[in-house]
Amino acid sequence: MNSSSSRPSGAISPGFAALFTPKLITVLREGYGLSKLRADAIAGLTVAIVALPLSMAIAVASGGSPAQGLYTAVVGGFLVSLLGGSRFQIGGPAGAFIVLVAATVQAHGMEGLFLATILSGLMLAVIGWLRIGTYIKFIPYPVTVGFTAGIAVIIFASQIKSLLGLQLGETEPGPLWDKLPVIWRYLPTLSPATLALSLATIAIIAGAKRWGPRLPGMLVAVAATAALAALFDLPVATIGSAFGGIPESFPLPALPAVSLARIAEVLPSAVAFTLLGAIESLLSAVVADGMTGRRHRANCELVAQGAANVASGLFGGLCVTGTIARTATNVRSGAVSPVSGMLHAAFLLLFILVAAPLASYIPLASLAGVLAVVAWNMVEKRAFYSLLRASRGDAAVLLSTFLLTIFRDLTEGIVVGFLLGALLFIHRMSQTATLTAHTPWVVEDRSDDMSIHDDDGGPEASDPDLVVYRLSGAYFFGAAASIEAILARIVDSHRGLILDFSEVPFVDSSAAQVLEGALQASRRAGVVVALTGTSHEMRKVLFAHGIRPPLVSYERSIAVASAKLRRHLARR
Repeated sequence: MNSSSSRPSGAISPGFAALFTPKLITVLREGYGLSKLRADAIAGLTVAIVALPLSMAIAVASGGSPAQGLYTAVVGGFLVSLLGGSRFQIGGPAGAFIVLVAATVQAHGMEGLFLATILSGLMLAVIGWLRIGTYIKFIPYPVTVGFTAGIAVIIFASQIKSLLGLQLGETEPGPLWDKLPVIWRYLPTLSPATLALSLATIAIIAGAKRWGPRLPGMLVAVAATAALAALFDLPVATIGSAFGGIPESFPLPALPAVSLARIAEVLPSAVAFTLLGAIESLLSAVVADGMTGRRHRANCELVAQGAANVASGLFGGLCVTGTIARTATNVRSGAVSPVSGMLHAAFLLLFILVAAPLASYIPLASLAGVLAVVAWNMVEKRAFYSLLRASRGDAAVLLSTFLLTIFRDLTEGIVVGFLLGALLFIHRMSQTATLTAHTPWVVEDRSDDMSIHDDDGGPEASDPDLVVYRLSGAYFFGAAASIEAILARIVDSHRGLILDFSEVPFVDSSAAQVLEGALQASRRAGVVVALTGTSHEMRKVLFAHGIRPPLVSYERSIAVASAKLRRHLARR
């Protein structure tokens, strides 16, 4: 009895199980000792130091409290590492979500945000189980560069009020075009002390990056400016004055109010969270793969992201995703396994339980300065410039995504950019499909026999009735019409036609259908046709559309097809 027949009918195949086995299990099976734990602990502490101010800053910018950012980093960071398909991924709140989260809070309140986050988690898990994550990575590069740059602009614009310490007499608009006139109108309310702390934060982070790259620049900047604000009693808003500080305990899970009407209200936000979360997480995992030479499990990663978002919503947190900057920091700090991400969450939890009162002294201007630096670093400036110069098509996709993200909507920017990128790809692929004359084979008539040899430049036998054409490139719906027009011209002037498919990587149903129509027309015109160089998979597609003997003959080579067609034409 073979293994497949002996396996219980409800058992999961080994291949399927491997796709969804967390990397933590893989690491533990390989062997995990004290030296690896030490490396992961150092990396986890380093990432926690980076994540501490960043998580609070993202939460404040998203319309939440600093504590919510920490809850997200603790719960999300732990589960992403525990269940994820990457050895190095660090989960938590991300700057890319600021715009979406803020809009959701404004429209549906915090309870609506928690429900949307939970729904998004369920969607991500389903996408992972359906193995759709394998295809999300194929989003065109100009789209990712464009929407990342657009998000960076929006993040910076959202921090202008806090950077300058403006006192707005009205609600700050969300859209950029509406926001800028309001900012300009209240510019006279600028606070010199707030601006000074903002600039000091940015300067310290930039200086640490240049002269002390091993220093946690963001944490040093926040701590230094908090000390200055407290020492000189500067009149600036702090976490304590704005939010009452950070609770010294961790919340218990609670389910937000759920009803069909409520789900329908927040569903668009949940879909947007899912789309962006899947893209951002897998992009971060790909970055980690490029830095380490490892390979992540995309669908397992999405299932983990789903579980992390559900848990984050239950604990009053924000959306969770893989974070590129913190993941890169994790790799550079010497992490060897997902344990580093779990320890990073544990260190953040320790801060909440032990050192939460210190967070009350952190100025909001410092957090705004941190996000200004994050926004600057998010823009892939070299890639943006290179894509603008690469081609008009890439530039159009990039700018469309960038501008729509800024002035319309993030989801709209991604969808339109993806569609434009797909159209550009189809256009380029259709341009690669060519049909060229190919006449290397000479047939000599010796009595009743016909022998074939490869001619290397000698005189060629002349036979105007027989023509050989070679197709090159992908033969699909984008190229089918142009190939059909060429075939129509060929069969008008020849009695025998050989089509060589040896340089065609694949044939789709649309092209097969068009080819079938052209071959039917050829048969009605009395033209004999042979196909050569077709693979087994190609023949399956062609057979399905009726392209089979006697309509057309399949031969192993041009030589054999040429000889047979010449014999056939000679007998007619």
